[in-house]
Amino acid sequence: QVQLVESGGGLVQAGGSLRLSCAASGRTSGTYVLGWFRQAPGKEREFVAAVSPIGIRTVYADSVKGRFTVSRDNAKNTGYLQMNSLKPEDTAVYYCAAYIGIGVTSSARDFGSWGQGTQVTVSS
Repeated sequence: QVQLVESGGGLVQAGGSLRLSCAASGRTSGTYVLGWFRQAPGKEREFVAAVSPIGIRTVYADSVKGRFTVSRDNAKNTGYLQMNSLKPEDTAVYYCAAYIGIGVTSSARDFGSWGQGTQVTVSS
């Protein structure tokens, strides 16, 4: 299992930027896909972005394409989600997740390890 801890959330005005980090520990020597999901109040958890084990392949939700960038630094066992041009509708708790494998997926059911989440609030 991989243990995950997110950081970097906060309050930002619309149009601003935030960078979330996801520190991994535990079975980090394995090959794992890193994903980001979010959940707004009263809504289901939704996929945001994911990155392949060595960072070559990325996948994004349509709602964040062109604004968010997912990446990872395996030497530091850390993943990142750079969020630019933030909108009020991006307000949510953001979670990073991992699963042992190589195929990039957007399905939450594939991810076996989850962080505790970090709040992102975008004011209008």
